[in-house]
Amino acid sequence: MQVSLSETGGLSRRLEVAVPATEVANEVQQRLKKLSRTARLKGFRPGKAPLAVITKQFGEQVRAEVLSDLMRSSFAQAVSQEKLRPAAGPRIEPLALGPESDLKYAAHFEVLPEIRVNPPDTLAVERPSASVTEADIDAMIENMRAQRPVFTPVQRAAHDSDRVLLDYQARIGGRILEGGEHTDVQVVLGTRQALPELEVGLQGVSAGEQRTISVVFPASHPNRKLAGQSAQLHLSIKAVEEQSLPAVEEEFFRAYGVEQGGLEEMRAEVRRSMERELAEVIRNRLRVQVLDALYKDNPIDVPRALIEEQVQQLQIDTARRLGIRDVNRVPPREAFEEPARRRVALGLLIAQIVQTQGLKVDRERVQARLSTLVEGYPEPEQARRAYLQDQGSMRQIESATLEEQVVDWVLERAKLTERPMNFADLTGFGRQAQEHEGDHDHHHDHQLEAGAGHEHQHDEASGT
Repeated sequence: MQVSLSETGGLSRRLEVAVPATEVANEVQQRLKKLSRTARLKGFRPGKAPLAVITKQFGEQVRAEVLSDLMRSSFAQAVSQEKLRPAAGPRIEPLALGPESDLKYAAHFEVLPEIRVNPPDTLAVERPSASVTEADIDAMIENMRAQRPVFTPVQRAAHDSDRVLLDYQARIGGRILEGGEHTDVQVVLGTRQALPELEVGLQGVSAGEQRTISVVFPASHPNRKLAGQSAQLHLSIKAVEEQSLPAVEEEFFRAYGVEQGGLEEMRAEVRRSMERELAEVIRNRLRVQVLDALYKDNPIDVPRALIEEQVQQLQIDTARRLGIRDVNRVPPREAFEEPARRRVALGLLIAQIVQTQGLKVDRERVQARLSTLVEGYPEPEQARRAYLQDQGSMRQIESATLEEQVVDWVLERAKLTERPMNFADLTGFGRQAQEHEGDHDHHHDHQLEAGAGHEHQHDEASGT
């Protein structure tokens, strides 16, 4: 086998390979002989057909398979011989495939860059420091009260923050639309959770009142027969309910899973939940800074093939999050170019640190991460078994754990400074409450009821 290597710019390589015609012919003959021992041809007993007949019948097919296999094996051998590290599969350019000539082809591909990670002792990382205060707990409990409001029927006109109980019929031209009739619909005014025309139309209604309003159902409406339709809504108001905060008492505590201990235990549980969140936020901020610093301090040339692969993955992930199924509506690639480059570069840098420092996956951390992940499931042990049986999911958890170990390795050597902060600044709790006012599905609620932990997508490497 003859091999000729040339650089074609940057990380691109051209590898020309020639396999002697005799080797190709010998392999073809060996396969035809093996085939002749089992082939079933009309007019011949199994395995008794002459080699000439087998060659005529299967010769071209066998030769094509041999050429494909020899290209694959000879490429692997040539790459090993030249001590190359391809970043992705090659593009094959056939040069000679004739029956009497040597097999010749050129393989075009990119190689992984040579990486040397600069010592991390010059990297500057700022560690936020904060604690959960009694005032923070007070604010959190008030937020939790707002998540579980009490509604009491009133005999007056409805206004913002009231809940209206109603039946409605959606009609076009006096005809009730299929799927357009509902009973006992609840709308909390001022939360922007219902159609805008409906919220406006319910202002000032009273129990027992009938109203008709015009609406346009959004194109994204789950009922396709209603999507985009203009209709008349015939409303029957059944009740107007005033909103108030629940009393901080046993029933309120039980709603958040605190069965005993009263207010003292409730505050202790809230503190534990907040401290878990605070630790997670601090840890993630440190991780972001470390990965930022590694990326900026160690510029490397990145293979285009790997960037394109990550661009496509980011497009798919984004389309999935947005509920886009039409491939023609996938977000354009330009927005993902730099995040993809960052993801690939950080992946290579982390892999280099793992190799040079001889880091191994910490199994205890893997199990701890898995335990935290399954806490949020209704059946944690069942979820644990499902993860353990899914090799792809376990590889993701192991990869995230190894990344965490690399972050720790950098933090042990980087220049750390402390930055005093408070819970609200770090977690955005106050802003969260304002942004989600009226939304009764806050994450603190879930943390107390189902556990705070969940596995994060490791998108920092992607910059998303």
